[in-house]
Amino acid sequence: MNPRVRRRAQLTGLRAGAAVAVCAALVVPLAASPSSADSVRGSAVVRQDATSATRAHLRDVARKLVAAGVPGVIVRVDDGHGRPIEISEQAAWTRKDHRLRADDEVREASNTKTMMATLVLQLVAEHRLALTDPVEKWLPGQVRNGRAITLRMLLNHTSGLFDYTDDPALAPALTGRDPHVWTSTEILRLVSGHPALFEPGSEWSYSNTNYIAIGAVLEKATGKSLATLVRDRIAGPLGLRHTFYATGSAWRGRHAHGYEPDAAHMPPDVPEEFRTYAGPRHDDHVDVTGDYVTADGADAAIVSTAGDWSRFYGALMSGRLLPVAQLAQMRTTVPEDPGDPQELGYGLGIETAKTDCGTVWDHVGIVPGYATYNVTDSTGRRTAAFFFATSTLTKEGHQAGAALMDAVDCAIFD
Repeated sequence: MNPRVRRRAQLTGLRAGAAVAVCAALVVPLAASPSSADSVRGSAVVRQDATSATRAHLRDVARKLVAAGVPGVIVRVDDGHGRPIEISEQAAWTRKDHRLRADDEVREASNTKTMMATLVLQLVAEHRLALTDPVEKWLPGQVRNGRAITLRMLLNHTSGLFDYTDDPALAPALTGRDPHVWTSTEILRLVSGHPALFEPGSEWSYSNTNYIAIGAVLEKATGKSLATLVRDRIAGPLGLRHTFYATGSAWRGRHAHGYEPDAAHMPPDVPEEFRTYAGPRHDDHVDVTGDYVTADGADAAIVSTAGDWSRFYGALMSGRLLPVAQLAQMRTTVPEDPGDPQELGYGLGIETAKTDCGTVWDHVGIVPGYATYNVTDSTGRRTAAFFFATSTLTKEGHQAGAALMDAVDCAIFD
């Protein structure tokens, strides 16, 4: 996996890996015609056996990822029955820095987009924004084709805007080597120098620029910072004590360390401008935990934990954060691949996928040192997450990552 990792396609590609028959571990035959009491006890035993089998499989895959070079892995699965499965595995050399736990804070990267979309839809419900608003209404002169691009197009990546993370000028900021904090105005000005990828609304292409613009609209419409909006409208009301919009490198609680290979051990296909990261070096890696990626904004700035994100998904999908109409808008999708419109669909800040075990809603996120995947069913009662303490995977790591994505997708279903 190329560490030029602001593009979500890198991790979503794990879906193409071999399927994992974890569902089989969740089905154990009951004895014929038991008494009522025996049936209850038998069901409990079946679930306990299934949970043990699932936990063992997830731990095995997590260990394979570590063996394949991933410095640390967190897995959390909540199937809505009893206590969640929580697993953490890490390479021995990382323990001098931090003992990884399943409840550690991590950088959620592009999962941030789901929260930004939630904020927009809350304002839509309050009639302060409209999905049909042209971007020009809120950011006059700042966005190419701003009169033709609507807020909906920004949210579902059909705007045609160039992805700012593909501009080499951002490489020092994206690798922690540039202390200059890029503002949304500066990023949008940079992007305005690039031609549109396509006519607004005519195609789909994931672009982090869309959410840089969304963040600027949110601040313009409310007069408040994104950190304040996340705190007051999502984290505070839901009691998410380890979830916040990062405006610097400081963490608020116990947190996972993130790493990238040092320049000498970076895969050969990585472009020169993305081979060197800022941070302490040891054991052939750079510890990027203290780096503040100074171009992060509404596309990638949230810090959270697997448990907090599960509560967020539960509140989102159950309608606690959005009225019915706005939740329906969030879950109205466009195909990511016109050649296979049934495979993956992108809504407003969230993706849907049909897996072997059921339909899931999810998002992935990747920034230096942190790769995250959060998934839920349509009700929010079943959730799962995994975290890798790097954005750079070997071929073996990519295969194990595909197996883990399949496993957590299936593990949330009965």
